[in-house]
Amino acid sequence: MIKKGRIVAFFLIVIILGATIGTTSSNVASKINLGLDLQGGFEVLYEVKPIDKSQEVTPELLESTVRILSERVNALGVSEPSFNIEEPNRIRVQLAGVKDQEEARELLATQAELSFRDVNDKEYLDGSDIVEGSAKQDFDQTTNEPIVTVQFKNKDLFGDVTQEIYNNPDLENRVVIWMDYEDGDSYQTEKTKSDPKFISAPGFSEVLRTTDIQITGNFTVESAQRLADVLNAGSLPVDLEEEYSTSVGAQFGQQALDKTILASLLGVSLIFIYMIAYYRFPGIIATITLSIYIYLVLLVFQLMNGVLTLPGIAALVLGVGMAVDANIITYERIKEELKQGKTIKTAFKAGNQHSLSTIFDANITTMIAAAVLFIFGTSSVKGFATLLLVSIVLSFVTAVFGSRLFLSFWVNSNFLNKRPGWFGVKKDQIQDINSKEEVQAKVFGRQFDFVKHRKKFFTVSLALVVIGIICLAVFRLNVGIDFTSGSRIEVLADQSLTTEEMESHYEALDLNPAGPIVLSGDNQNIAVAKFDKELSKDKVAEIRSYFEEKYGSSPTINTVSPVVGKELAKNAVLAVLYASVGIIIYITIRFEFYSAVTAILALLHDAFFILTFFSITRLDFDITIIAAILTIVGYSINDTIVTFDRIRENLKKKKRVRSFGELAHIVNKSLMETLTRSINTVLTVIFAAVMLLIFGASSITNFSFALVIGLFAGTYSSLFIAAQLWLVWRGKSIKEKPIVYKEKKYNDKPQV
Repeated sequence: MIKKGRIVAFFLIVIILGATIGTTSSNVASKINLGLDLQGGFEVLYEVKPIDKSQEVTPELLESTVRILSERVNALGVSEPSFNIEEPNRIRVQLAGVKDQEEARELLATQAELSFRDVNDKEYLDGSDIVEGSAKQDFDQTTNEPIVTVQFKNKDLFGDVTQEIYNNPDLENRVVIWMDYEDGDSYQTEKTKSDPKFISAPGFSEVLRTTDIQITGNFTVESAQRLADVLNAGSLPVDLEEEYSTSVGAQFGQQALDKTILASLLGVSLIFIYMIAYYRFPGIIATITLSIYIYLVLLVFQLMNGVLTLPGIAALVLGVGMAVDANIITYERIKEELKQGKTIKTAFKAGNQHSLSTIFDANITTMIAAAVLFIFGTSSVKGFATLLLVSIVLSFVTAVFGSRLFLSFWVNSNFLNKRPGWFGVKKDQIQDINSKEEVQAKVFGRQFDFVKHRKKFFTVSLALVVIGIICLAVFRLNVGIDFTSGSRIEVLADQSLTTEEMESHYEALDLNPAGPIVLSGDNQNIAVAKFDKELSKDKVAEIRSYFEEKYGSSPTINTVSPVVGKELAKNAVLAVLYASVGIIIYITIRFEFYSAVTAILALLHDAFFILTFFSITRLDFDITIIAAILTIVGYSINDTIVTFDRIRENLKKKKRVRSFGELAHIVNKSLMETLTRSINTVLTVIFAAVMLLIFGASSITNFSFALVIGLFAGTYSSLFIAAQLWLVWRGKSIKEKPIVYKEKKYNDKPQV
């Protein structure tokens, strides 16, 4: 008898959730903070240095500096500025969406040491003599020109100064007001220039004893207001030296956002279509839970006040591919149970039970890789890692519990009884439940003996590794400025560009690119050039102004100092090392040391092939590729664990394995039973990665390339390397130490 109430409950829940998502999703999306690469802006990493030898850079001094920088930025109206103190003595500033980047950069870096001097450069007063917060923009009552007014703490201070200057005819009855006076600066030299370094040099005809002072100059209303803001914020207690900077034009950000959203929609749509086509009704359930998953990821990320970057969007799309893996594992187990002749209810229960530990182990290892990325990555990579961590947790909740809940409504309603076709299982595939014959896993209607050809696989992999080593030795990696130092300029135009045209522009700017200029984009309208020197702040401003005048959009400019480049390279190596150690420890605890070592060898095999691919293609190898490698590390381990989990399960069924032949049979059987899952998972993730590669922003093209190559390598290593190496290594000692499983309630590790 069909229990219609359960089906009605399913539709009610889906309708309520659908209405909630439909009415709130746009509001959630609009509140998510966009990173620099999606709305323009700039990021700069300052090295904090003492003003003099007696000063010590302490945590309190760093916090004071951040407070002053924050007050200055508030005057710009930036909605979500970010200030982070980093070890050892650094401050990272991120200003997304700032309209005038040069103004903001100048405002941040200005020391703001105000001084009042005579024409011979003798200092009389400084900023400490001014009332805090008294500076304001005003207008001269006579000329109506913009001015800045400030108040002294004591009227006699300024009076005594003007008295001393007035009594000395050589001092011209003039007070020279300087901002950030440096040794060697001279009023006599600067006054002959059209744009002198001092702010103003007003004269006077009598001794002035007053607290109210007017600072005049060639001000606009905006520049006068900026000076007032800087004076109110106070002078910096330290020197700031740029170590790294990224400047992204607003047009670049908007284009990147539009293209990546399109690529994401296409990738997710392909995943949905494939799941429904292959898994039928459970595929429909998967599309519902995946839709909820995407909404929850965005909601949680918004509540966390996270910053969404291009790699972050990639993490979300890849998260969909990984979330669907939990569904695939469960649905494949249900199909296996149905083929053994079990009822829909029994198959559903058994499939969920058997898949839970596999999904849990696979997600934990991916989380280890994501956590390492967060610890060692730069700001954009941290955004990727954060979203990946959120994605993994929520995918476990929605794909495991959400899918189980929704499917249970239909299973327990009895509507699906005697309808195995709704799960993609044909009647001729179902065996008699009383038959003792084992169900043989088949793919494309065939069985494959992977174990038999293991030596061939080892030979192929070894040959490819040797070729890879030769390629890396000969060609090396085309390392980006992230890992060396220098600058990178990416120009966006509304027309096709040529290398000759760009070379003439750089010649006019007195710049010489280190290597060929690379053209990309839908219409060859993006030109990327690298330089082996770190461009100065003034040069960056000149370049931005030049190309904005030529093409109507600001270029994206990255600069990296040698110190930061070395640190990024070191952190990249440490990230892969620590991720490997963490995974070894976890797999050893959950499985055994043999499994851990062979799994690590397999993932290093995958990472090596990504390096080889970038060496041969000469594509830029930058910090985002490390994020791609660690993502593949997580995926590869995910795939390998699924196989090892099935091997462990089949060993438990066998209970005692005495010969290499028996062990080889179990390994091959396990590989065949998980092969369909491996194929379907890699296809769904590749759908997402390929869409990002074809339709996504040019700035993540190399990232997407690395993912596609890594996904294929990861699947290959899981099937033909990890399990096969485990078989060879474990099989050598099997005669002396047979594998024996003793049933324990809370321990499913083999007792050897």
